[in-house]
Amino acid sequence: MLDEATIAAIADDLAQAERTRSKIGLLTAKYPDMTVEDSYAVQNEWRRRGEAAGRRLYGHKIGLTSKPMQQATGITEPDYGAIFADQVYDTGSVIDHSQYSGVRIEVELAFVLRDELRGPDVSLFDVLRATEYVVPALEVLSSRIEMEGRTIVDTISDNAALGAMVLGGRPVAVDAVDLRRVNALLYRNETIEDSGVAAAVLDHPARGIVWLANKLAEHGDVLQAGETVLAGSFTRPMWVHPGDTVHADYGELGVITCRFE
Repeated sequence: MLDEATIAAIADDLAQAERTRSKIGLLTAKYPDMTVEDSYAVQNEWRRRGEAAGRRLYGHKIGLTSKPMQQATGITEPDYGAIFADQVYDTGSVIDHSQYSGVRIEVELAFVLRDELRGPDVSLFDVLRATEYVVPALEVLSSRIEMEGRTIVDTISDNAALGAMVLGGRPVAVDAVDLRRVNALLYRNETIEDSGVAAAVLDHPARGIVWLANKLAEHGDVLQAGETVLAGSFTRPMWVHPGDTVHADYGELGVITCRFE
């Protein structure tokens, strides 16, 4: 396990990388004995600093829950990160591309919680009962650590590569549609680039929330009522560049659009 001074130094380096829109080297290369618990300690230090500076926790994201994402990264277990309110955009937003590094888009569903979820032993049915509604979402990925060769330890330390979240489309109750069969078409500049179905996320997108609630319990944390949770991507990450327009068509759940400048 890394000591507190080393955890703080890594958090400093990541904060500097975020400010300068740059990337630091692989943590696993510099700290070969770094563990998953060390990486969550780094992430928690980032979150603590944000909240101390007045940022409001909006929710959590779950990453690496689907085979397409695991294949794209070479990482075989999920991870999670925190979302602050100032990282959330509405559909139709124009987003400053330069505030992120290694910018990619993922197609997801977001679960808005009516009730607290406290692990361990949270079940799929607990998640469905606790959810007020589900809404389409796009995740904007941003990497503060070199992408080539990164491991789960690097990714977790980097707050699971979260840059921002875009919400849109039509909110629905969990029993209003078959969540497993929600599908989306992802376009960049009017050209379709990818498509996917939500069952790619652990066979049911709510299973990502199950995993998260129980994982947070290991760290003495809970999913609070009112949180919004990104359940995981069911497409591979799509690169976007300044001037690109992104359009995601979720069929009966509506669309999300955004443009990067």
